[in-house]
Amino acid sequence: MEDKKIRVIVAKPGLDGHDRGAKVVARALRDAGMEVIYTGLRQTPEQIVATAIQEDADAIGLSILSGAHEHYFREVIRLLKERGADDIIVFGGGVIPDDDVPILKEMGVKAVFGPGTPTSEIIEWLQSAVQERRSRERV
Repeated sequence: MEDKKIRVIVAKPGLDGHDRGAKVVARALRDAGMEVIYTGLRQTPEQIVATAIQEDADAIGLSILSGAHEHYFREVIRLLKERGADDIIVFGGGVIPDDDVPILKEMGVKAVFGPGTPTSEIIEWLQSAVQERRSRERV
């Protein structure tokens, strides 16, 4: 189990057409040895959750620049719970006001990384979060 690679979905929900940041993060996670599935632009919460379950993902990273972050995070988390997959870690990034971060964390988002966050910080956080998740599963 320890040698199992971290599997992460990187997704762009909604109509936001800018994905440079998502691609940078996806590449950094891949270069750190993770298996990354980038779903591409304009994904629905249903598509994102279906992909995460199908791919047996450890985590879903949502990149949102459109201002609709509360809606998309809420829907992804709701669908994960509905499908019995709420052990999948949800994190995000993009242009999300600092005042909204506590709201997102209250709904179950584990971390939010804003513009300029070093990819090394995201990698370290994700490795730690997945290790913690896997150790809980073994108990």
